Amino acid sequence: MRITFWFLMFALSLSLNANDSFMTNMEYAKMLYKNPRGIGCNKCHGDKGQGSTIAKYKEKGIVKYLKAPAINDLSKKDFFNSFNAEHKIMPKYFLTFSEINTLYFYIQKKKKRGKK
Repeated sequence: MRITFWFLMFALSLSLNANDSFMTNMEYAKMLYKNPRGIGCNKCHGDKGQGSTIAKYKEKGIVKYLKAPAINDLSKKDFFNSFNAEHKIMPKYFLTFSEINTLYFYIQKKKKRGKK
């Protein structure tokens, strides 16, 4: 009985460590892009990382635009560095290396799909 229990526990641990995730890498990446820590990257940078206008306002009678830059043309190094840089508007997300890598993967996939 005891051997059977440990064998079942071992078999269960192997199945949990298998590469059978409940979501694909692309699904996880999409979820992370749309809500990494409260507000999604897409809200400012657009659905494909192409950049967008965040707000339009008037200052001393002059119409001005607050814009988020395109992030889909950044090198991987610059993309990673942007998470450690100080930005006037972009909040600090404190993402892991793996999460930033996943976001980069997602944006590059979206960019490639947009060209087709």
